[in-house]
Amino acid sequence: MIRFENITAAYTPHQIAVEGVSFAVEGPQIVGLIGPNGAGKSTLIKAALGLIPAQGKVTVDGHPLKDQQREIAYVEQKSAIDYSFPITVAEVVSLGLYSRMRPWQSLKKARPKVTAALEAVAMQDFAKRQIGELSGGQFQRVLLARTLVQDARLIFLDEPFVGIDAASEQIIMTLLRELRDDGRQIFIVHHDLGKVREYFDSVLILNKELLAFGETAAVFTPENLKKAYGDAILIGGDLK
Repeated sequence: MIRFENITAAYTPHQIAVEGVSFAVEGPQIVGLIGPNGAGKSTLIKAALGLIPAQGKVTVDGHPLKDQQREIAYVEQKSAIDYSFPITVAEVVSLGLYSRMRPWQSLKKARPKVTAALEAVAMQDFAKRQIGELSGGQFQRVLLARTLVQDARLIFLDEPFVGIDAASEQIIMTLLRELRDDGRQIFIVHHDLGKVREYFDSVLILNKELLAFGETAAVFTPENLKKAYGDAILIGGDLK
């Protein structure tokens, strides 16, 4: 079980990003984090992972998350990554192996694992390409391949479907479901409400504070969405 307890983070002393967020996730599942722009979804993940100063704590089976870095894979938003950096697709994927390697180990023995990860996301033919040559969807699949070689139990993805093609989105979702079925817990910051029921086992609705959390069928309701987004979220009685 992963437990988030009273997570609070602020941009400035007078500008709270997320406040007092507490919830727990038990068993393998895909959890969607949704809410309006500025709701603190990305901030919550960064705070939980110790990437920004924050209050509160996160534990996995009673142990601090910060002591289990090898069990964590995190993919930030593509907009935060420098596409011009001179690195190949295979080299990006291999970066996921460094935390599990000893100082004297060579990456040569890891090549089959890198190749297998690229095959899983249908990017094996791009192994020697520079990342700057890829489309948004192709690059997101490469980042997921890097996550695969990490073999992490906990996977955090920040807006992985923004600016990608439909084929890449389906490849990614298929793989994420397989990872869940293999025992992983996956957290996804997401904005497309039309895909929530299809994609997520559980949903966390956030607007600086936790508004609702639970199984998607129970939580993804007009009432809870109205709390987060206001009246504009309901058009013709349907969720938009």
